[in-house]
Amino acid sequence: MNQGKFLELANLSAAYGKGETVVSDINLSLKEGELGCLLGPSGCGKTTILRAISGFQTLTSGSISLAGKVLSTPDKTTSPEQRTVGMVFQDHALFPHLTIGDNIGFGLSKLNSAERKSRIATLLDLVGMQAHVKKYPHELSGGQSQRVALARAIAPRPSLLLMDEPFSNLDTELRESLGYEVRNLLKELGITAIMVTHDQNDAFALGDRIGVMSEGKLMQWDSSFNLYHAPKSRFVANFIGDGIFVRGQIIDDGTVSTSFGEIKGEVINVDATSNEVEVLVRPDDVTYDKNSAIIGHVKRKAFKGAQTLYTLETSNGDTLISLVPSHDDHEIGDTIGVAINADHLVCFNPKASH
Repeated sequence: MNQGKFLELANLSAAYGKGETVVSDINLSLKEGELGCLLGPSGCGKTTILRAISGFQTLTSGSISLAGKVLSTPDKTTSPEQRTVGMVFQDHALFPHLTIGDNIGFGLSKLNSAERKSRIATLLDLVGMQAHVKKYPHELSGGQSQRVALARAIAPRPSLLLMDEPFSNLDTELRESLGYEVRNLLKELGITAIMVTHDQNDAFALGDRIGVMSEGKLMQWDSSFNLYHAPKSRFVANFIGDGIFVRGQIIDDGTVSTSFGEIKGEVINVDATSNEVEVLVRPDDVTYDKNSAIIGHVKRKAFKGAQTLYTLETSNGDTLISLVPSHDDHEIGDTIGVAINADHLVCFNPKASH
């Protein structure tokens, strides 16, 4: 597998017509076989990037390269049909008049009959749809339709697979399980892919690299672990997972003094211009400790199965969010002891808004 940059977007900007810039100065790359996700709210520009990669959106600056070949610059754009890029859409876009087998084989006209039949059979087996080869799209469930759409997209063996909100029309439980299925399939086939989604769970289930976007900017392109534990901006910290910000002062490289006492851990000093900071505290940093001096009143609770998410108000009026094992059940209004145990302390300038 090539360990270099297989897909690279360098300083990419794009606008619709002569209007306002939609995405600006986007830099990201994927190695061959890696899976990437663009994550962000509606209107942040993630689909525009997908359109640019597929060749349907021109650039105002920057470039797009795939497997060492430049596909797009402001002056020249390789046509979509010459890009060997596959697409999976939100609505699956299966041909209603074709059987499942013929839908999968639609892009295989260059193969002879035996090769086409063999390719279709292989893909039906990969996506677990062998028993449905003679059915039509209206006879399938949403999850089955999505598997067929995926098989059709990878049938011509594209260099790159693009997926536009592929799981958004599915129920929560199915989209999570299908996300892991799709990841395993793409990894098995060694296919490089990039997906856009507004759902964090979709991104975490699929992506090796995830990009968080806001207002046309790529705020961070990183692993899911780093996005959660080492966000580079307040926007990313707020967007990924739950958490609250606690005012404090950096005492040394391993200590921040707060209203909850001293919190010890590796200080990741992000965008802090002085010792005065706000520390990001995640729910998993706040652990149940009946002997702790930090006492919180339960204001809200959300059962999560093995754990319960509690919103707590402390005696000094601060708020903490804590994940507590669900066998320790507490009611609204109860008081519980908690401790802050963080391996690393992500700190921000108190005046920073993004």
